[in-house]
Amino acid sequence: MAGYDFDLFVIGGGSGGVRAGRLVAGLGKKVAIAEESRYGGTCVIRGCVPKKLFVYASQFPEHFEDAAGFGWNVGDTTFDWSKLIAAKDAEIARLEGLYRKGLSNAGATIFDSRAELVDSHTVLVRKTGETFTADQILIAVGGRPNPHLALPGHELCIVSDDAFHLEKLPGSILIAGGGYIAVEFANIFHGLGVETTLIYRGLEILSRFDRDIRRHLHQTMEAKGIKIICKEVIENVESRSAGGVVASTSGGRQLDTDQIMLALGRNPNTTGLGLENAGVETSHNGAIPVDPYSRTNVDNIWAIGDVTNRVELTPVAIHEAICFVETAFRNNPAQPDHECIATAVFSQPEIGTVGLTEDAAAEAFGKLDIYRAVFRPMRHTLSGRQEKMMMKLIVSASDRKVVGAHIMGPDAGELAQVLAIPIKAGLDKDAFDRTMAVHPTAAEELVTMYEPTYQVVDGERVGDLGGI
Repeated sequence: MAGYDFDLFVIGGGSGGVRAGRLVAGLGKKVAIAEESRYGGTCVIRGCVPKKLFVYASQFPEHFEDAAGFGWNVGDTTFDWSKLIAAKDAEIARLEGLYRKGLSNAGATIFDSRAELVDSHTVLVRKTGETFTADQILIAVGGRPNPHLALPGHELCIVSDDAFHLEKLPGSILIAGGGYIAVEFANIFHGLGVETTLIYRGLEILSRFDRDIRRHLHQTMEAKGIKIICKEVIENVESRSAGGVVASTSGGRQLDTDQIMLALGRNPNTTGLGLENAGVETSHNGAIPVDPYSRTNVDNIWAIGDVTNRVELTPVAIHEAICFVETAFRNNPAQPDHECIATAVFSQPEIGTVGLTEDAAAEAFGKLDIYRAVFRPMRHTLSGRQEKMMMKLIVSASDRKVVGAHIMGPDAGELAQVLAIPIKAGLDKDAFDRTMAVHPTAAEELVTMYEPTYQVVDGERVGDLGGI
C-alpha cells in the first residue's frame, strides 16, 4: 500500500512466519521478515527436527539387540556423541538454508535481527537501528522453554534447547516434567546409555493423552530401565563437590545426578517485543489473544503459532499462516480449523493419537463403544522382545462414529496421520469394518476389531475390560 515501506512485516522466522512471508511475497507484495536467532524457528533449529534425529540415534541399541533374533551378528558397538552433534548441526544448517532460499526466491527482504514494535504500523530493526513502516504486521515469534525461575538452583539446570548442544553426554540425568518433551528426552537419553530419571508432579505422565496409553507407556518405560517418580517435584538444586548436582524433592528424596533438565512447559516469546507500544493486548502469561482469523485487538496486527497459545504444533502454525494469507491478502476470509488434530509423541514406543480421549469422549457422549487391542507386533517375535503394541478406537455408540484413535507402538505417528483422514471426515465404525485388511501388518488390527472390548456408560466402564 502506498505510503508504507512494506505491505507486510513478519516478526519471527519460524515455520509459520516463513510460510506467511513467502506466500505473500509470492503475490507480488513487498514483504520483510526479521528473525533474531536462526530461520526455521523452534521446530527446525531446536525442536521437532533435531529431536527426532536424536530419537533415531537412541533406537539403535535395541535394533542391535533385536538383530540377533533374525540371524545377524552385530558385534561390539560404540557411540560417539560428538559425531551425532556434528551430523545434526549439518542437517539443521541445510534446512535453515532452504528456509532462507524460499524467502529470497519469493522476493522477501530478510533481516537477521530482533524486531520490535514502535507503534501499530512501525517496526524497529534492533541490529541496525532502522525503522520501517508496514501496512500489516504479523507476529510469529513462537515460545521459549520455561526456565522455572522460582526454583532455587534453576541456573544449574538445562532446558530442552540446551540438550542439542551439550559438549558431552552426561552419565546420568534427571528430567523434570511429564509432557511430551520430558518423555521424549527421557527415552532419548536412556537409549543413548544415560541413567535416566523422570520426575513429575501429576498422577501419571502425559496428562492430556488417553489413560490406557499413558499407563502402558509408563510401564514400558520402567521395564526398559527408566525410573519414573510421580506426585513429586524438585524443590531445590545444588552443586555437588564431586561435580554434577543434587536435587531435593517434595517427597524427601536427595537425587544425585550429572545433569538436570527442566521440561516444565513453554512461555510465549513476547517479552520486550514492544506490544504495548502498538496497543496489542496480551494474556496473563504473555500470549497474544486473537480472533478466529488470527487478528489481534489491533486491526492491522495479526499473530499465529505458539505465541497465541492455541495449539502449539508446527503444522498448526503453518495452517494458521495459510489462513492468514487468505484472509489478509486474498480477500478470502479463512478460519484455522483446530478440531481433530493428529499428534505424535516420539517416545519409545511411539504414540500416535487423533480425536478424543476416552475420558473426553465420555463427557461428550452418553455411551461409548471401546475397541482395544494389545499385542506383540510381528517385528518383536523373532527378536524375543516382549514389548507390546496398543491400538484403541473410541466410538460413539449412538451413531457409530469413530471419535478417537490412539496407538502406541512402532510407527504410531505414521498411522495417526493416516487415521486422521477418516476420523476428520466423520466416518463411522462400519466403514472401518468394511475395509479389507492388509496382512501381515500391525495396522490391520484397526479394521479387524469387530466387537467392542468394553463400553463406557455415563463415564463408567462396563463389561469385559479386556485385561485392563
